[in-house]
Amino acid sequence: MIDHTGVIVSDFERSKKFYQIALAAIGYELLAEFPASVTGHTDVAGFGEEGKPDFWISKGTPNQPPIHVAFRVSERAVVDAFYSAAMQAGGRDNGKPGLRPHYHPNYYGAFVLDPDGHNIEAVCHAASD
Repeated sequence: MIDHTGVIVSDFERSKKFYQIALAAIGYELLAEFPASVTGHTDVAGFGEEGKPDFWISKGTPNQPPIHVAFRVSERAVVDAFYSAAMQAGGRDNGKPGLRPHYHPNYYGAFVLDPDGHNIEAVCHAASD
């Protein structure tokens, strides 16, 4: 089981704002933030729900190639809300909300590129709402 993961971002403040807006649509919020003076390395911010950050961004040279992170959600409407919020936050379209039956019949996802080109997805595996 994965406890947490994250991506490295070039513009920490821009990416923090992007993720605050985009991930709010799936119920995530900024839960922790530590400057380089605390981490001993770089600025970091953790996003999650119910008091547990499980997705982190850190300031630095972005991962190459960019990373793909998928967030599982319970309803297709949340996928739609994520996509809309991420686009409003400056994300770039990498796959509008919709079924991806080549994965399985109920795979409903949306893909957005963050400011550094990381492929961020919201996916619902449940049958139609």
